[in-house]
Amino acid sequence: MNTVNSMPYILVLYYSRGGKTAEMASRIARGITQVSGFEARLRTVPPVVTSIGEPGPDIPETGPLYCEEDDLRQCAGLILGSPTRFGNMAAPLKHFIDQTSSLWLSGALINKPAAVFTSTSSLHGGQESTLLSMLLPLMHHGMILTGLPYSEAGLRQTTGGGTPYGASHWAGENNDRPLDEHEGALCQALGMRVATIAAATGANL
Repeated sequence: MNTVNSMPYILVLYYSRGGKTAEMASRIARGITQVSGFEARLRTVPPVVTSIGEPGPDIPETGPLYCEEDDLRQCAGLILGSPTRFGNMAAPLKHFIDQTSSLWLSGALINKPAAVFTSTSSLHGGQESTLLSMLLPLMHHGMILTGLPYSEAGLRQTTGGGTPYGASHWAGENNDRPLDEHEGALCQALGMRVATIAAATGANL
């Protein structure tokens, strides 16, 4: 059992620039908390500094805290989210994941359930390739990959985002398209699914 928290948690770790990935994270968290005995812990990552200058703040001005290694080590499951950048995850999230070698060496994430989510400005803008790119490091960590089964009606009915590889959202070219009914429901279902699997496998180590 997790000895740090009173209740085991699913970590929702994401990077969001325009707010849509953050909106998805909130809906995913809502699904997690529908599973008895689990809470959602939302965390983000700092932007990548590409030039010499003043370092960024240790604590974000708004929104969730930056993720720390212990947030990953002690989680019962992980749901990773990023907007699409040329069919791949955003650099800040990739940079953070690339620094988790100590967790890989210790096997801290082995057999914990994991899932992914993304948002794109165009309908066919690389949602599935981005989701698959985020799954690869989780496989190296030995995590149990969970997607969305076709028993979720939204997968067959959606005209926006939603894939069997994970939740997705079509944000529109101006980032002004809200989560539609099916996209929101699939986000929530993903959170419930990961928490349910964590409960069934006893992954809250």
